[in-house]
Amino acid sequence: MHIIVLENEVSSLRGGQELSLFDVCLGLYKRGHTITLVYITEGDLLKQYRVFCTEIVKVNGFRIERKKIIDSLQNFFIDTRKIKTTKDSIVYSNQYHNSFFAYTLAVSKNIPFVCHLRLPPPQIKKLGFQWGIGMYGAKRLIAVSSETKIDWIKQGFKEDKIEVVYNGINTDKFKPSAHVSIIKNEWGISDDVEIISYIGRLDKEKGLETLIRGFCLFLKTHKSAKLLIAGKPLCQTEEYKKSLEHLTSELGIANSVKFLSHLTNPIPLYQISDVTVLTSLHSEPFGRAIIESMACGTPVVASRTGGIPEILTGEFQNMLCEPGNIQDLANTLNFALRWKNLDPQLSAKCREHILRSFNVDKMVDGIETIIETEFRSQESEFRINSVRLADSAALASPRTLIGKQATRSVS
Repeated sequence: MHIIVLENEVSSLRGGQELSLFDVCLGLYKRGHTITLVYITEGDLLKQYRVFCTEIVKVNGFRIERKKIIDSLQNFFIDTRKIKTTKDSIVYSNQYHNSFFAYTLAVSKNIPFVCHLRLPPPQIKKLGFQWGIGMYGAKRLIAVSSETKIDWIKQGFKEDKIEVVYNGINTDKFKPSAHVSIIKNEWGISDDVEIISYIGRLDKEKGLETLIRGFCLFLKTHKSAKLLIAGKPLCQTEEYKKSLEHLTSELGIANSVKFLSHLTNPIPLYQISDVTVLTSLHSEPFGRAIIESMACGTPVVASRTGGIPEILTGEFQNMLCEPGNIQDLANTLNFALRWKNLDPQLSAKCREHILRSFNVDKMVDGIETIIETEFRSQESEFRINSVRLADSAALASPRTLIGKQATRSVS
């Protein structure tokens, strides 16, 4: 099949959804599918996409902007005409923001369109004209968790239109290290220091104030622990990061907290951490950092919100804490470290959980099945309509009409 992939920015610096899309595209390519990448903004992943994409198309945008409506309309339709299709093409959008362009392209080329739901719906009563047309025009929606599916059903979408496919990662890449002491030494950290880490966006919805305050309580019983925060603001500005640094000073724990900025390769930090933390306050759709950490053998303490409880299942439910609850976070961190010290198999259990349920092949299986099913469905619909048109044409032909008239005359 020929899969036309829509992505805003081909960058690993933004978050998990861009990384997950790259894994999906690479996996589909390895299974024999042809990939065309359509993007707006260049990023560090573009070079890697060029290795396997048949075609890469840069466009001006995926929306018609009201403030520049004439230029925007002109660019919009020029961009849709740039994209070549074949008889086995399908449009696959990585987020709902791109849905209007995806639907317009699909209709103009008479091909199906599927959209990935990697984010909760926007906090508005209606999606708006463009997003509404695009999202309701999608043949199938793919949610990254059951909770995300529920969030979109509440927005008015039909349950049977949304399939759930959990994110997966390359477990050959994310794996434990046998040289933790060496890596710690390279980072200037002694073996007896307990490492709590956060890896992700520095945005308010991630509950970083809760993390810092909860860690402050945790330090009362773990004097030598360090909190390492890796990431940069995406929705907020650098001022927000400065406010977090100021909070550590106010609490008197600045020497125990270190801000590392964005890490191009977070794997060593996962490997040296005793526990990683995701203290989201919003309905977190999935939480890719959780499965990355656990694949590296490091347990995760995370908020009981959104799709997170669908990852931390079974005995790992004990690692869930209430969103925004500082004391509960401190207690759960204490529990996680006790468990790790008492159970030498915990690291192996974490990794096995990801190998079984959240590997990249399982994710690609799910998306490939949906894409192929929707393409076959469109093909079948096209054949049925073609037969109906042929029958209508035959009934309306002069020969048929003469035959009918002759039959009436004889009778």
